[in-house]
Amino acid sequence: MLRLRSTLAAAALLSAATVAGAQTWTFDSYTPGVCSANGGQHGGCPAGELVRIHVVTVADGLVRPWHLTFLPGSSDYLVTELPGDLRIVRGGKLDAKPIPGWPADALRARSMNSVVLHPDFARNRLLFISYVKQRDGGDTTIALARGRFDGTKLERVEDVFVADAWGTGATAGRAEVGPDGMIYLTVGDRDAANVTDDASFRMLAQDLGSHVGKVLRLRDDGTAPPDNPFVGRAGARPEIYTYGHRNAQGLAWHPDTGELWATEIGPMGGDELNRLLPGRNYGWPLVSLGKIYTGHLASEQSWYRPGMEMPEMFWVPAISPSSLMFYTGDRFPQWRGHYFIGALSGQQLLRVAFNQPPPQPERRESLLTQLDVRVRDVRQGPDGYLYLAIERDQQGGPGSARLTPNGSILRIEPAKN
Repeated sequence: MLRLRSTLAAAALLSAATVAGAQTWTFDSYTPGVCSANGGQHGGCPAGELVRIHVVTVADGLVRPWHLTFLPGSSDYLVTELPGDLRIVRGGKLDAKPIPGWPADALRARSMNSVVLHPDFARNRLLFISYVKQRDGGDTTIALARGRFDGTKLERVEDVFVADAWGTGATAGRAEVGPDGMIYLTVGDRDAANVTDDASFRMLAQDLGSHVGKVLRLRDDGTAPPDNPFVGRAGARPEIYTYGHRNAQGLAWHPDTGELWATEIGPMGGDELNRLLPGRNYGWPLVSLGKIYTGHLASEQSWYRPGMEMPEMFWVPAISPSSLMFYTGDRFPQWRGHYFIGALSGQQLLRVAFNQPPPQPERRESLLTQLDVRVRDVRQGPDGYLYLAIERDQQGGPGSARLTPNGSILRIEPAKN
């Protein structure tokens, strides 16, 4: 067994091993944590209770796994691969071939993002896939397709919604089904001029007549529910739930309040954790705690403006938060109610907790930093363990990574000793 030592007490790597062909690791974590901004062992608070975790590779050979969804009454789960395939893990093993039935010629997907189940999936077998749709000339937008999954293949796949967000910049494209049975879909700011100070395109995030830079709320047929906040407003798109977003990537509902929370990737810094309230403006590109890639401020008054929501938490420098979940299981009772955030450029799983003991009510703990992976998605499984979709390739520039089959699904479980 390879024995490694870390100087980071908040997420100390104790060991790494290969068991039955699957690589595993053991880490030490502490709850509530030492109040260290960077995970260092000498923070301003007592470390708290030791939570030793075991990390197991449960599936590998994936190409940029983007989103995973567990099937009801089962430990099996679906995984999207960003280049455009839907995969399934059955009984803990990845099927060798992608799930057939995606109509590539008809839908013209450049990438496949989220896969989510209809609230009545057990009866109707319907699921939804968000994807980046391409048209002649190379422009893309976010679309939502609906199809039937019979356990082996997709059938009757068709678009139910195509966003009015054609362009070439950041797409976002996260979809989740809310506790209200509605589908929530994120659309990026599509800013092809993000390396310049030209804000003309990204200003569409402030335009209620466009889907660009929005979180949308849809019924299962792709139409707007009548209680959406901008239904009936002249010139506004009825599908809009919130606006003023750059690149919202993670969506999750608080288990106690029922409120929707989101993670959002900023430019150079200014990544955000937001509490999303219907009809609210989240500021981009007028308000941002990061800088444009030119090194300049996002606007002449970028720190705060009346009528625009400020983040509950932010990151400078950037970590590129990709995903979000609330832990509600029994396997890690010390973590119940905590936020877990996957990070791409930050290459970590971040545990965030509010309302913690003094002297610091907000705690952040960086987990798995030694693995040198990009965490694309984080989920709580039906067994109460945490499941991560991770990539191992370096970026070749903003938003890029190589398309090689070295992505994996990791499971975090309590260590036995």
